[in-house]
Amino acid sequence: MCVQTKLQFQAVLDQVFPAYKGVFGAMYSNVSLRFLHEFPTSSYVLKVSEETLKMTINALLSSKRGRSERWINERVQRLMVAAKQNPFQQTMYESHLINLKILISLILQYQEHLAMLEKTIDALATEIEEYDLIQSIPGIGPKIAATILSEIGEVEGLNRFDHPKKLVAFAGIDPSVFASGRFTATRNRITKCGSRQLRYALVMAIQCGLIRSRNTRIKEFYERKRAEGKPHKVALIACANKLVHWLYAILKSKKSFRSV
Repeated sequence: MCVQTKLQFQAVLDQVFPAYKGVFGAMYSNVSLRFLHEFPTSSYVLKVSEETLKMTINALLSSKRGRSERWINERVQRLMVAAKQNPFQQTMYESHLINLKILISLILQYQEHLAMLEKTIDALATEIEEYDLIQSIPGIGPKIAATILSEIGEVEGLNRFDHPKKLVAFAGIDPSVFASGRFTATRNRITKCGSRQLRYALVMAIQCGLIRSRNTRIKEFYERKRAEGKPHKVALIACANKLVHWLYAILKSKKSFRSV
């Protein structure tokens, strides 16, 4: 539902203020959406002074995450440029403005509900022992850990996998080999069967672990695969496969990453 609302929002914005995209960087940030709700067209922007725009942006910013005066000034300049470039300054329908404001309000409500849901999930996850254990692997943070546990379960849920390879298959990162008679395929892609969410979480964990060599063990394994001539994506999936084996050992033994 939220995705559909965002698509509708983009369609209306293209007819009202297309140059607004990129002004705040993150289109769906709280400050970006709330500012657009107050100044939905270029004419709204051009009618007020730059000082008024600065004060508005500053007021919309969260007190906990304030921005520098330079950052605010840069956004105001981007706004002025975007407003002057807008091709729909005169050809405007009131219905478009009404739709735009309604869609912005809906998106903000969705984001608020999702934020509340994430807090609830985080609170529940902290009560699970395995939640902290799998975060002992560098690259796995709270969100990734919650996703992994929600897909494969705790130790009780892990009992349906009597071998790490079955968990690899569940994640859909096992190789798919096509063979017929004396023919064996030379290109061996992963099956992508099973849990898409788990597969995504594993790849994200590997990428986070590779950044600044946070996970030295996975970094060494990745570089070894690359030295063997494996492409980046193939090496990444091999690392994800290795990660699954670590997760399996941690969840079964209830020991941290350093102990497995």
